[in-house]
Amino acid sequence: MPFIPHTPEDTSEMLATIGAASIEELFDEIPPELRAGDISGLAQSLMRPEPEMAVARLMQERARADGEPLCFLGAGAYEHHIPAAVWQLATRGEFYSAYTPYQAEASQGTLQVLYEFQSMMTALTGLDASNASLYDGASALAEAALMAVRANRKVKDKRVLMPASVHPFYRQTVRSIVRHQGIELVEVPYDPTGGHTTISALEQAAAGKPFAALVIPQPNVFGVLEEVDSLTDWAHQHNALVIGLVNPVALALLSPPGEWGTQSEKSGGADIACGEGQPLGMPLASGGPYLGFLCCTQALVRQLPGRIAGKTLDLDGNPGYTLTLQAREQHIRRSKATSNICTNQGLLVTAATIHLSLLGAEGLERVAAACHANTRALIARLCEIPGIEPVFDRPVFHEQLLRLPRPTEDILKALAAENILAGFNLGRSYPELDGSLLVCATETRTESDIDRFRDALGRALS
Repeated sequence: MPFIPHTPEDTSEMLATIGAASIEELFDEIPPELRAGDISGLAQSLMRPEPEMAVARLMQERARADGEPLCFLGAGAYEHHIPAAVWQLATRGEFYSAYTPYQAEASQGTLQVLYEFQSMMTALTGLDASNASLYDGASALAEAALMAVRANRKVKDKRVLMPASVHPFYRQTVRSIVRHQGIELVEVPYDPTGGHTTISALEQAAAGKPFAALVIPQPNVFGVLEEVDSLTDWAHQHNALVIGLVNPVALALLSPPGEWGTQSEKSGGADIACGEGQPLGMPLASGGPYLGFLCCTQALVRQLPGRIAGKTLDLDGNPGYTLTLQAREQHIRRSKATSNICTNQGLLVTAATIHLSLLGAEGLERVAAACHANTRALIARLCEIPGIEPVFDRPVFHEQLLRLPRPTEDILKALAAENILAGFNLGRSYPELDGSLLVCATETRTESDIDRFRDALGRALS
C-alpha cells in the first residue's frame, strides 16, 4: 500500500489545473544552491533494507559520541533537575493523546491542567490572569508587545522601548513578528558599568516622544538584575505599559512583576509578564520544544491571546472547566482576533504543571536559592584565575558575564575538548563584549563540578 495517495495521473491533473509544468516548478522560488537535490549524501548504511534500524543505530552512536558534557551554558535554556515523576505522569495516555481541548466535555482533565497551570503562573508573576501558553518565550514577548500596543489607548504611537539587555534572539523574533504591524522597536542601550538599563538611557531613547510600552527583562541576558521598581514607575509616569520578561525560577526569590514599582500608587506593578517556561520541567533537547507563558492584569484580560481555561459550576453544583474569553480566529472574526499564534503547548504545560506541583512554593524557592549559591561559588572560583573578572558590577541571579584574557572561541573549543560546555559567547551578538563569556550554574552543579571547570579553564589559559 503506497503512503502517498496520489497517483501520477492525479498529480498531472493537479499541476495542469494550476498551470505548473512540474512539481519542481512549485519550488522555483528557492535558490538552487539551497536545494538538497537527491539523497545521495546519506550514508550507505541508511540505504539498506532496514533503514529504520540503521537510522536508530546511527542516532545512538552519535548520542554516545556526544557523551554527557558538564554544562555551564545558560543564556535562555537551563539544565535543571527534573523529577522522574514529571514525564512519567505527563506521558500517560490521558494527557499524551489529548492534543487540544476542542471537545470540552471529553477533555475535563486537560482543561483542569490548563486551569491549574494558569493559577500557578499568576501566583508566580503576581498578576491576575494567564493564558495556557504560547510557542516559546521569544514569541510570548512578541505577543506581549502586540498586546500592549493594542491595549494602550492613552498612546497612539506604536513605539515599544526594547532594552539592548533583552536576549538578542528574543529581539530578533519580536522584530520579525511586529515589523509588519507598523510597530517601532526603540533599542535602549545598557549601562557599560552595570549592564542594566538606566532612567537616563530611557529618557534619551524615548526622545520626548510617546511610547506604548517598555520591556523590562529580569534578570537580563547578562544575568544582571534590573532596577525594576524605578523603571516601572518611570514607564507608568509616561502612560506606557510595562512588560516584564522574567525567568520563572528566579521569581521564587525576586519580586514578582505584579509587585514592581511603587505599590502605594494606583499604577504600581507590571501590566504584562511573559517568559520561557523551559526551566519548569523541560529537558535540554536540541533546542526544544519549549513553551512561553503570558500573564496580565484583569484590565487587559480581553487582550490576552491564546487559550484561557476557566472554572465554573454546573447545574448540580459540581465544578467544571471550560475554555473562555478566547479572542481567537477560530471563535471570532479574523480581523478581530488578538493573535495569529493561537495554539498552546499542551503537553509541555502538563509537564510544567506537574513539575510545579511536585516542587511546591518551598521547593521552587530552594531550587532558586541553590542556583544563586552555586553561581556565587562558581564566580568566586573562576575569578581566582589571573585575568578573569566580572564585566559588570551589579547583582546577578544564576548567570554572570566574565572577561577573559584570551579569545572566547579558543577557550570554548579547549574546554569542549574536555567535555565541558563552558558558557555562551555574547560577543557574537554584542561586538563590544568580545572577549567575554557568560557562565551559568544551576542547582545541578556540585562543588566538584565547579572545581573541574576551574581547573580546565586554568589549563586552557596557561
